[in-house]
Amino acid sequence: MNYEGVIIEESLEDKSVLKDVRILSTKVEPVTEKHKTPWLKQWTLHTVLIPEDEAEVIAERISGALDSEHPWYADFKNDTTHFIIFRGKVFEVDRTKKEEYAAAMEYGISLGIPKYQVDFALNAKVWKR
Repeated sequence: MNYEGVIIEESLEDKSVLKDVRILSTKVEPVTEKHKTPWLKQWTLHTVLIPEDEAEVIAERISGALDSEHPWYADFKNDTTHFIIFRGKVFEVDRTKKEEYAAAMEYGISLGIPKYQVDFALNAKVWKR
């Protein structure tokens, strides 16, 4: 099962990683105080499709491509697995395990990413077990 997610173009030091994914749509939004990225004027959000058999490799490529100066993350998921990607660290989360989401969230907060931006589990709606 393929994965779908969002990559913010401005979060990437190496934008060539975008050639590894299929971009389904792009939305540009102006940066507001809530974004907590005052060094940017906009976010370019690419909704992407990633083949299941390439997910781990692409997650690692994204991890290495993320901005090394500021904390960012990217993520993509299917019905069972959620890849949450930080620079130098990738979480492969079983979508039925709240504790795995908690670890990714804590890590993101430790980097300085605002809590509301890393509340992955709130949007997951998957507590099946």
